[in-house]
Amino acid sequence: MGMDPTVTDPDLYRVIFENDRVRILEYRDTPGDKTHTHTHPDTVMCPLTSFRRRIRQGGREVEVELHAGSPRWVGAQEHAGENIGDTDTRALFIELKEPAPHAVAGSLGPSSA
Repeated sequence: MGMDPTVTDPDLYRVIFENDRVRILEYRDTPGDKTHTHTHPDTVMCPLTSFRRRIRQGGREVEVELHAGSPRWVGAQEHAGENIGDTDTRALFIELKEPAPHAVAGSLGPSSA
């Protein structure tokens, strides 16, 4: 995988907890803010505020609306994002450091909920 979001966008991501099995990132931005391309391992994302984003991944773009208090699974990926709403974003990313026990080379694995 590629670049760590705390390196590509240190003004938006910060590590708030880490041990040998997980890392928890806090993410904060304001309307119009964009991230550089970065990667996440398998992650549980917990939105603390409701927000709208445009995600760019592999030449594709999607717009998503996320709601405060609605966690979601995000499979390992590389992407960039942009706050396209009119609210600040605040979210926690609980990144897993261990590979999935059933991971098979070449499988697509679980997708975002």
